[in-house]
Amino acid sequence: MQIFDKIKKQINNNHIILYMKGDPENPQCGFSDRAVKIILFYKIKFTYIDVLKNPDIRKYLPKYANWPTFPQLWINNKLIGGYDILYTLHNNGKLKNILNFEKD
Repeated sequence: MQIFDKIKKQINNNHIILYMKGDPENPQCGFSDRAVKIILFYKIKFTYIDVLKNPDIRKYLPKYANWPTFPQLWINNKLIGGYDILYTLHNNGKLKNILNFEKD
């Protein structure tokens, strides 16, 4: 299916990609807003896809990822999870290791 190829290409071509509702400057749901704030804490570059503007991705990414909700954070072609997992990894210090990033 072409949409799965499109999703796979997006994930493969971006070190860090966040599928979210809205954009980082104007998130359209609380979970997307909080996920962006955590990622921005690390001052790293990331790509985002607004699933509200991409209904095909919004429909098929949950099937591709076997993860039903948004946001979805992918790092190095691996699904990290949604906001709850991102929050837990951030609070216990493991997200820093996953990002392989040392904060200034």
